[in-house]
Amino acid sequence: MSNVGRVNDWRGALAGAGQRIAAAPHAPAVAGGLLGVLAVAEVLLARAGLPSVPRQLALLLLSLATTLPLGLLWARPAVAAVIISAASVLSLSAYAALTVAGLIAQLAVLYRLGRGGSSVLAAGLATAFLVLALADPGRGGARIFTVLLAALAPVAAWAGIARRARSEAQAHSAASQFMASTLLEHTARGERARISRDLHDVVAHHISMIAVQAETARLTTPGMPAAGAQRLSLIGDTARAALTEMRRLLGVLREDTRGDPVDRRPQPGLRQLNELLDEARDASAAGTRLIVRGWLASLDPGVELTAYRIVQEALTNARRHAPGAAVDVELHFADDTLWLRVRDNGPGPPAAGPAGGHGLLGMRERAAAVGGELRTGPAAGGGFLVEARLPARAEEAR
Repeated sequence: MSNVGRVNDWRGALAGAGQRIAAAPHAPAVAGGLLGVLAVAEVLLARAGLPSVPRQLALLLLSLATTLPLGLLWARPAVAAVIISAASVLSLSAYAALTVAGLIAQLAVLYRLGRGGSSVLAAGLATAFLVLALADPGRGGARIFTVLLAALAPVAAWAGIARRARSEAQAHSAASQFMASTLLEHTARGERARISRDLHDVVAHHISMIAVQAETARLTTPGMPAAGAQRLSLIGDTARAALTEMRRLLGVLREDTRGDPVDRRPQPGLRQLNELLDEARDASAAGTRLIVRGWLASLDPGVELTAYRIVQEALTNARRHAPGAAVDVELHFADDTLWLRVRDNGPGPPAAGPAGGHGLLGMRERAAAVGGELRTGPAAGGGFLVEARLPARAEEAR
């Protein structure tokens, strides 16, 4: 078994060395030169007794023409194949002779042309030897060479074409796998960004509220037993620890925040709308009003965040599609419902256009996530209107 293993290792080493030598830049030139020397020696040995010097000189030139162009195999495979094939056909048809070196060069150039050049040209040159064999196979050694080329030349060309097809199929498969993996990676990144956004906008805010309310209850409840105060302190510590771990998780999920400090500010709500409108006025130099009707209650943080984000997106759309237009933001608290309206006096939606972009779709998704609904469209009297209905049950004190 050890001897068999050594033999296999030697075969593998020799095969690897052969592939490296064949792929060397100067390998075709060296091979063409060696085959040319062998072809000349073969002609001289076989035709030494011929009295006809011109015939012997012609055979010598043809032997070089069937071997030396192999040096163009990497740079000009089509030129090398045409020259070698023409010289081989001429040598067989006119002088009934061909060297073994010429036969080897002919098969090599047809294989290379089929693999890296024109497959049609390779098939045509190979067919020429089949036609020559059927028309005039020759006599003696010439007949043997003609039949061999008629049988082996198409095989060499077909082997090169098949090798190229296989390489192209492998390259196509690798490209398809790369595109599929890239698409999967982008999809995963988008999903991670969506999850991190939801965690950051809603869950993290609720956890921070737990910590704040536990600390507030501990400090403001008179006559609280020491054990109760300790419990509330532990609740606050646990909530802050959970918030810290969540911030780390968000840093992993959101690759676009790599190297940036995590924003630890509380999530915005209705009480931050004045600041948002001030920023909108500064950015657009247009009039922006906030109109509030009803009692401004402290709502669920998720609902307040949704209302804030809807107003923020609506103002962004107004600046983008109706620059300079005045905008009215209305909050109307009625029973258990918050009516939110954002209207601008711009040109309104285009007469023929898309139903809504990603911003409008995101606002609808936010409203639906908290149990509300949202509609958009042209406002009465001109402009564009964003109207949302959100649940407005006051947050119960804990």
